[in-house]
Amino acid sequence: MIHGPIPDRDDPAAAAAGSSLAAALDRCLAILNNIIVVFAAVALIAACAVLSYSVLSRALFKAANYWQDEAAVFLLVGATFMTAAYVQQNRGHIGIEAFVGLLSPLANRIRLWLVDLATFLFCAFFTWKSWTLAHEAYVDGQVSNSMWSPPLAIPYALMALGMSLLCVQILVQLALPFAGARRS
Repeated sequence: MIHGPIPDRDDPAAAAAGSSLAAALDRCLAILNNIIVVFAAVALIAACAVLSYSVLSRALFKAANYWQDEAAVFLLVGATFMTAAYVQQNRGHIGIEAFVGLLSPLANRIRLWLVDLATFLFCAFFTWKSWTLAHEAYVDGQVSNSMWSPPLAIPYALMALGMSLLCVQILVQLALPFAGARRS
């Protein structure tokens, strides 16, 4: 099961209404997330093109593929992590609704807030470790162990940046009820 319509999120494409800092940040994140989704879509198309080229060049010309698989993985990692905040903004994650029918609307709002809090704590830890990993890869000059040898700081930094955006998105969602802002 997935989350049904959430009272303050009836139109997930609309940004929060209100004049609070949380509402303004939510509107800015909505714009940023939409821009990132466009670039992620281009990255997915590029990954498809790179992998298709790899298969065709190997099958038709017996050409070795040194860089294609890693380039596609880098593009996919970037697209996946950078769009995590967009998915969270639209409540696109999967959730179990075993208690929704049993709880009052207030209890469900509290439950969702607590789930967001637990999610934030996990994502904050993941973000911290991601930035640590990206920093170590950059400082140590770590590269992949292929012939192409691209720097590993690239996918690690994309992962860390995407998780950072996800944490900001979750923080905004946690703050919106206290700021009195509602989704418009």
